[in-house]
Amino acid sequence: MSAAQQSSRLSRGDRRPRPTSARRVAFDVLRAVQVDDAYANLLLPTRIRRAGLSARDAAFATELTYGSIRMLGRYDAIVGVASGRRVDNIESDVLDVMRLGVHQLLGMRTPTHAAVSATVELAREVGARRATGFVNAVLRKVAARTDDEWDALVTEGRSGDALLATRWSHPSWVVAALRDALAAERSRDELAALLAADNVAPRVQLVALPGLATDEDVRTATATAAEDGSGADDGAGADGGAGADEQPRTDDGAGADDETGTAPPGRVAGADAGPVSPVGIRGTTGDPARVPGVAAGRLRVQDEGSQLAALALTRSSAVRPGERWLDMCAGPGGKAALLAAEAAQGGASLVANELVPARAGLVRKALSTVAGDDTVTVVEGDGRRFGKPGDELFDRILLDAPCTGLGALRRRPEARWRKQPEDVPELAALQAELLDAAVRALAPGGTLAYVTCSPHLAETRGQVDALLERHGDVLEQLDTAGVVRSVAARDPQVADGPTAQLWPHRTGTDAMFVALFRRRP
Repeated sequence: MSAAQQSSRLSRGDRRPRPTSARRVAFDVLRAVQVDDAYANLLLPTRIRRAGLSARDAAFATELTYGSIRMLGRYDAIVGVASGRRVDNIESDVLDVMRLGVHQLLGMRTPTHAAVSATVELAREVGARRATGFVNAVLRKVAARTDDEWDALVTEGRSGDALLATRWSHPSWVVAALRDALAAERSRDELAALLAADNVAPRVQLVALPGLATDEDVRTATATAAEDGSGADDGAGADGGAGADEQPRTDDGAGADDETGTAPPGRVAGADAGPVSPVGIRGTTGDPARVPGVAAGRLRVQDEGSQLAALALTRSSAVRPGERWLDMCAGPGGKAALLAAEAAQGGASLVANELVPARAGLVRKALSTVAGDDTVTVVEGDGRRFGKPGDELFDRILLDAPCTGLGALRRRPEARWRKQPEDVPELAALQAELLDAAVRALAPGGTLAYVTCSPHLAETRGQVDALLERHGDVLEQLDTAGVVRSVAARDPQVADGPTAQLWPHRTGTDAMFVALFRRRP
């Protein structure tokens, strides 16, 4: 465009809409999570596509969104000290703007001038012009201290779970639940490492569906991960003065022998090792659609903890042709796809059940390219209906039960703030009813896998103990830890015992719980 054209456009006033920035995308998603109970992992990709962000700015928006939500509790404590106000007295939109600013200053390598000026401009852009001076003053106070100095300030006078909750940005009741779960396997001294791992962005993990994925799929996916490099999963961007160094901080994590730990880290040792699942591929965060096998449906995005949970069922014993399998709560279809692939290889068939019609649609989509109608059937309904007199029995049943999701806080950052302790009894009652139905539907000699993405004892060991009290005459508990070790590609670092609890700080997976049972012949 010539200088004359530019001058003419300026004189007329260019009314073209201003491009949506990465920071504005992050703000909009954060507001939707707060106000509309939206899920960041579902909404953010849509907003990124709508804004037409470059890959670089999309990565920046992703880290800014997820990091701000994960660390919301800690950042609110810092804003409270820096502003001299209770955060519940700060207007909610202004507070969200400042949370994003604090994450850039303390959680990312954003230069101070860029973080402050761009965040003040964001406040103006979203209609909080009245508060720009306040935002500027607070962020400059935040920038005047290091992360360690802020940690000392906001934890001063606190002890026990209150200190841990503030330092590691978890609600106190979640800290207590995780402490109890670790203590149950004599690993209480790993609490700080676990809390730290919950605050680190997880890397993409893929599953190579057995019988479908080719060696070339795996080689290509592995090469893509290697080419991206170990830091490629870090959020970066060039939005609003952001530089190439804008990415999550990578301070060393707390040692396993320190219950309180230090300031939040950016690495998890277990995530840097090779896959723990025999069908797993460790890639990097970002858009996995660039991987050809993913685009073709032969590779899927799936946490390796979920992979091991499904494989513990399918590989706990040799599959006999003609077996009937049931996935009682199959939505959105990730584990069902792996089960279907395993069933097709062994000559078994799978019924995938889902209560919610929209999620049942996702299951059908997930299974559409895995196996034919002779192998897989998708049905809709309440899982508690199975096992009525005269109903068909199943040789293998996966009950991936609805739960608090406390084992997947890395991937679902808003869950830690959304779930409440009073949710646990209601979920536990539902889990027990589903387990009773699973026992009724299990054929003699059949295997049941009870799985949760939560380590909460009321949802894990407590359910197992209660189940055996109710059905110990017909059920025998299998050596689940031994099965998971035999299935895994490397040491899954599960404790000895009849159940298996995975941990993100040990293996870089979600904290999946698995318990296997066999119905007596």
